[in-house]
Amino acid sequence: MAKSVSIHDTQALPLDDGQAMTLALQQARQAAQAGEVPVGAVVLDQGGRLIGAGRNRVITDHDPSAHAEIVALREAARAVGNYRLPGARLYVTLEPCVMCMGAMLHARIAEVVYGADDPKTGACGSMLDLHTHAGLNHHTTVRSGIMAEECGEVLREFFRARRH
Repeated sequence: MAKSVSIHDTQALPLDDGQAMTLALQQARQAAQAGEVPVGAVVLDQGGRLIGAGRNRVITDHDPSAHAEIVALREAARAVGNYRLPGARLYVTLEPCVMCMGAMLHARIAEVVYGADDPKTGACGSMLDLHTHAGLNHHTTVRSGIMAEECGEVLREFFRARRH
């Protein structure tokens, strides 16, 4: 069982998969409270230390690029003082889209870990498999299914509430 961790608890080193995804889920729930589609993301450095967190902010910021992953990447890049994040891992509650995977590849993210599949726009195997494209000069590994049920339930609850 993952040790409880807060987004403000910077002493929790290293974070394991469960702790990192729990932080991403906290971000997703905050997005839902703001009326955004509940997707959250966190970035860990090579040592497992939290360096970035983000949630969907497209409506709040009037910015179509303000997906959780992009927000988290921006924060992580500012934290380390470089747009390249070699060795970093990004955890996100929903399978990334093409835009987000492109940004992660440009940032040189070493590993992407996501919870729920996105059969409509997922670029890690559901619709496309961008991270394995032979023509790209950087590749990342992808793991899926980490806390998938809980990640999917946050989305289902959000859309169920919107329909009523």
